[in-house]
Amino acid sequence: MTTTLDSPGPGGPDPAGPGAVTGTAVLRTRNLVCGHGRVPVVRGLDLDLDRGSVLAVLGPNGAGKTTLMTTLAGLLPRLGGEVLVEGQPLPNARPAATSRAGMVLVSDDRALFSGLSVRENLTIARRRGGPTVGEALEVFPALKRRLSVNAGALSGGEQQMLAVARALVQNPRILLVDEMSMGLAPVIVEELLPVVRRIADDTGAVVVLVEQHVHLALEVADRAIVLVHGDVTLSGDAAALARDPQQLEAAYLGTVEPAPAPGSPATGSAATGAA
Repeated sequence: MTTTLDSPGPGGPDPAGPGAVTGTAVLRTRNLVCGHGRVPVVRGLDLDLDRGSVLAVLGPNGAGKTTLMTTLAGLLPRLGGEVLVEGQPLPNARPAATSRAGMVLVSDDRALFSGLSVRENLTIARRRGGPTVGEALEVFPALKRRLSVNAGALSGGEQQMLAVARALVQNPRILLVDEMSMGLAPVIVEELLPVVRRIADDTGAVVVLVEQHVHLALEVADRAIVLVHGDVTLSGDAAALARDPQQLEAAYLGTVEPAPAPGSPATGSAATGAA
C-alpha cells in the first residue's frame, strides 16, 4: 500500500485516521485516472483538500504530475473517476465550467500575452468580484514598477510573478501551480514559493503545487504526495516527509511499494493521495 507519514496533532492521533475528511472538501477526487488518448498516466487518485490547504505534488520527470494538473483544469479529458469542487462534480474536459467553479491553472509555460503590458495581462484576466489589479500587485510589489512593460520583456522571475498575479485576479477557490520554479535561479525560487503559502492563508484557496525543489515545496505545503509512473509511492504530512529524506529518496526511486488497485480494502483517501 502507499506509505504514509503523519504527525499526530496536539490531542494525539486523529481517531478518524490520517487525513480524514472533516466536512465538505473544497477539492475532492475519487478514483481519478488521467492520461493521453486511452493510455492512463495517473491511476486511481483520491484527494480531499480543505480550504486554505497546500498540497505538494512531487516526483521525477515523467511521473504524471503535469498530466494531473491539466486534467484537473479540464484541459485533458479524464479517463476515469470524478473531480468535485465544494461537493459538486465537474463535467469532464470542460475548461470553461472548471474555471467557473473557481479552479485556475498557472501552467509551467506561464501562458502570458507577451505583446501586452503587465497591466493589460491583469486587466483582461480579472473576474468580476475578484481582487483588483492593485490588490494582486500587493502580493508582488516588484511588478508595480513594470505595469507598462510588455510581458515578453520581463525577466523570468517577473513573468512568474505576473502569471500568479493573473491567477489571483480570477479569485480562485483552487489554484493549480505547475512548476513555479521552471527556468528560474534558486534564489528567485526561494522568494517565490513562500508566496504560495501566503495566498492559501490569506485567501483560503486550496493550492496544488507541482514542484521539483522538494524541500522548498515541503516547507510551504501542509501535505505532499510523491508520484512515480502514475502511482503514489509516498504521502503524508509535509513536515514529517521533510524529516525523512531516506523515505523520500526511496519513494522517488520507486522502491516503496505502490498503492493497491482501486477498490482494494487498503485504498486510502483524504489528501493522502492513495491510488
